[in-house]
Amino acid sequence: MNWDTLFDMQQKLDDYISKNHQLDGADLLEERFLALLVETGELANETRCFKFWSKKEASTKEVMLEEYVDNIHFLLSLGLHKGYTFSTLETTPKAEQKNMTITFNELFAVCMQFYKEQTEERYKAMFQMYIQLASMLGFSEQDIMEAYYEKNEVNFQRQDEGY
Repeated sequence: MNWDTLFDMQQKLDDYISKNHQLDGADLLEERFLALLVETGELANETRCFKFWSKKEASTKEVMLEEYVDNIHFLLSLGLHKGYTFSTLETTPKAEQKNMTITFNELFAVCMQFYKEQTEERYKAMFQMYIQLASMLGFSEQDIMEAYYEKNEVNFQRQDEGY
């Protein structure tokens, strides 16, 4: 998957938000990181993987994909903020299939590792975990790209509407 286009699109959105909210020069790392964690929790909530007390089914694939690309927006934004961009991301060999709850718990741990040590290596490891999660959720690269394009457009519209 070529990530250049998504990083470019995210940079334009970040710049637009910064201009609209007079945030030029603001260090929004903490806000971006917390937003990523919140969005990850929202995605976990849509999978319902941890809700052992409930019989309700997971949300549709479309709903989960929209939540997933919210995560991608903040991942890209964090990378841009830190200067960590890439064209391609080497994916790690597919690990044994874990259950979704374990995967989310491990993902939160990897995110916190990046938070504590904000290196490019930790950033890429975090991003790779999100790609593995996409695979577990049945999202193709094409699914991710198309959903990102759509949500990016919605995000611009929201800014124009005073979101």
